[in-house]
Amino acid sequence: FYRASAKQQAKALGLNGYAKNLSDGRVEVWLEGAPQAITQMQQWLKIGPSAAIVEQVIYQPCESLNLSGFEVQ
Repeated sequence: FYRASAKQQAKALGLNGYAKNLSDGRVEVWLEGAPQAITQMQQWLKIGPSAAIVEQVIYQPCESLNLSGFEVQ
């Protein structure tokens, strides 16, 4: 439920973006929004929902895709 929980958290923080599974088992999360909200989401991503086992989180600044809403892919 990591992606679905990420969507709930992102929506609560007013962020746009997506969360999707990658073929190697990792989850990619794209975030767009206020810097403070992104920082809060980054902290949440390190922990995730209660049943999640998060081994590593890597942050990489990117150009905006001008997304609207937050999707699970």
